[in-house]
Formats: sequence, C-alpha cells, structure tokens
Amino acid sequence: MGDLVVKAAVKEQLEGQNVASDFYDALDEEVASVLDNAAQRAEENDRKTVQARDL
Repeated sequence: MGDLVVKAAVKEQLEGQNVASDFYDALDEEVASVLDNAAQRAEENDRKTVQARDL
C-alpha cells in the first residue's frame, strides 16, 4: 500500500513545528490501522460502505 497521508498537508497542519522523517511512517501505520478497524466494523454490521460511525 502506498502512503496514506500527504506530507505537505501534515506540514501545513503542524505549521511552526518540525516533523521528523520517521513521523510520517508512524502516522501512515496509525491511519492504516484506523481504516482496517473501520472496514472490519462495517463488515461486522453487514455493510460494504464504511461510514463515519465506524471510526
């Protein structure tokens, strides 16, 4: 899987802060985990559509 977060967007959101290069990998892993959990919850509820409530 490719990168899930856009580095430029992260830098913009964290304006005024330095961002370590390994932060992006860790953030990508967190986002992947959140997405996997949301997809699993939708599936457990017999839905193919992931919704906000699955977060």
